Amino acid sequence: MESKLKNEYRDRVVPAMKERFGYSNSLQVPRLEKIVLSQGIGAAVADKKLVDAAVEEMTLIAGQKAVPTKSKKDISNFKLRKGMPVGARVTLRGTKMYDFLERLLVSSLPRIRDFQGIKEGFDGRGNFTFGITEQIIFPEIEIDKVNRISGMDITLVSSAKTDMECKALLQEFGMPFKK
Repeated sequence: MESKLKNEYRDRVVPAMKERFGYSNSLQVPRLEKIVLSQGIGAAVADKKLVDAAVEEMTLIAGQKAVPTKSKKDISNFKLRKGMPVGARVTLRGTKMYDFLERLLVSSLPRIRDFQGIKEGFDGRGNFTFGITEQIIFPEIEIDKVNRISGMDITLVSSAKTDMECKALLQEFGMPFKK
């Protein structure tokens, strides 16, 4: 079954983007390629269970198995050794990506206290990254079972060539940017 957001992309976003940027072909219209959720856990050096909890929470949020990330090198000041688990991440594509984006826009972002919109964080190549300070904004997370509130970074990777095209694409999806 196709996602509601994917149908909306095909039926409403593509024609709007073609008109706005003057694309001659529907395949020229930028599209979302993947969404990457990542979380670094600094305290994981002392307590390995924190990484397991983060992987579990991220799996619930994404609806797909998250993997622990490991450190790339030794840093003696932080008591960090190469290969130690220091975070978690998950990459979403296809229907799961659209389902996650829809849940993010419809139910999670509105749950943030005093929400003013998302600050722009484009990388110059048509990708957008923003941070969330608390994982408890997602309805999948039960607040009673959370032992530690942590944030995460969400990266939306698009096929857009410029930041302007990416911003227009995300605005068509309903991304609430700061005024």
